[in-house]
Amino acid sequence: MTQLKVGFVGLSHLHPRLYMPLFDSLPEMTVTAVADTNPAVLGPFTKDYAVQGYADWREMLDNERLDLALLFLPHVECPDAAVACAERGIHLIVEKPMAAAAAGVARMQAAAEKAGVVLATPYLWRYHPVARHMKKLLDEGILGRVVGCEGRCAAGRLNRYIEGNAKWMLTKAQSGGGPMYNLGVHWIDLYRWLLQDEVVEVIGKNVKINSEYDIEDNSFAILTFRKGTVVALDISYTVPDSYPYGRDLYLSLRGTSGVLSWSPSFEGVRETLFVCSDGEEYSSSPRRHVDFELTPKPGYCGIMGVQFLQDVAKSITAKAPVTITGQDGFRALEVVEAIYRSVETGRAVMLESAKC
Repeated sequence: MTQLKVGFVGLSHLHPRLYMPLFDSLPEMTVTAVADTNPAVLGPFTKDYAVQGYADWREMLDNERLDLALLFLPHVECPDAAVACAERGIHLIVEKPMAAAAAGVARMQAAAEKAGVVLATPYLWRYHPVARHMKKLLDEGILGRVVGCEGRCAAGRLNRYIEGNAKWMLTKAQSGGGPMYNLGVHWIDLYRWLLQDEVVEVIGKNVKINSEYDIEDNSFAILTFRKGTVVALDISYTVPDSYPYGRDLYLSLRGTSGVLSWSPSFEGVRETLFVCSDGEEYSSSPRRHVDFELTPKPGYCGIMGVQFLQDVAKSITAKAPVTITGQDGFRALEVVEAIYRSVETGRAVMLESAKC
C-alpha cells in the first residue's frame, strides 16, 4: 500500500501532538512535514517526531509532495491556507470550527470542489460507540417524536490554551469567539447527525467572567430544529478544578415515548447509556443501563480519531465521498454565528439557510 504523505499546517494548537499517536495505527498514512512560525514550538516537535520542519507553510507546500494537509492554524487563517492547499491538489482536514466565519468555510468548499480534493473536519463524537448506539435507537423509533434535548460541555479553563501555545484562541479576531466556537460545535454537529435535521432558529446568551480577554467564558443557546425539536446547550470554559477529568459532559434526548441520556466519562474505559422507553420490546424492562467496555487507544480521541482518519484515507484512495464534510463544518459554524447575532441583538435569529 502506498502511504499518503501528511503535513501539519500550524502547530500552535492543543491537538497536533495528540494526533501523532493516531498515525501509529494507520499504515495508510504517515506524517512527513510540519510548519509553524514559532521556533519554540516547531523545534521540539520536529525533534520529538523526526519530521521535516518549516517556518512557512507555503514553503512546505512547495517543497513537499503532500497528499493530505491537517490545518491547526488560528481559525481566521484557515481559509487562505485551505484554498492554497486545494489549488495544489492537496486533500484537507481542517480542525473545527474550520474558520472564524461560515463564509470562510464556503471559500474552502468552493476551492475543494474545483480541485476535486477531499475536505473534511474532525467532528469525532459521531464515531463514539455510545453515540452510534444512540443513533441506532433513534432510527428504530424507541423515543417516538423527539421533543427536547440537552447538551452540556464544560471543558477546561482558559489557561490551558496559554499553556498549550494556543493563546490566540482567547482573541476573538483570531478564533471567532469563545467556547461555542471551539466546543459547542461538537454538540451542534452531533445533534444534527443524531436527529438528521437542521437548525432553523436560535436564541443565545453569553456570560463573561474573565477580564483579560475579549471572549466570553460561558455560552448558552436554545436551538430549534426544522422538525420542531428544541435543544438546550450549555457550553463553557468554566469548570471546577476538582471536577473529574476537568470536563463536565452530558447529552440527552427526550421523546414522546422514551428518553436517552449519557454523561461521557472521557476516561476511555467504561461508558453507560441510560435508556427508557414505552415501546413494546421494553415492556419487561422499560428502564435500562447499557454499558460499553472500551479499549483505550493513545492519541486524540483514541479509536474515534483513528476511525475518522481511516475514513478520510479511504475517501482519498477510493475517490469516494468523505463521511464528515466541509458542509457539515459550514452548517455547525452557521449555527454558532446565528447564536452570536442573537447575543448581540437580544432576539431570536433565523438561520439564512432556513429562509431559502
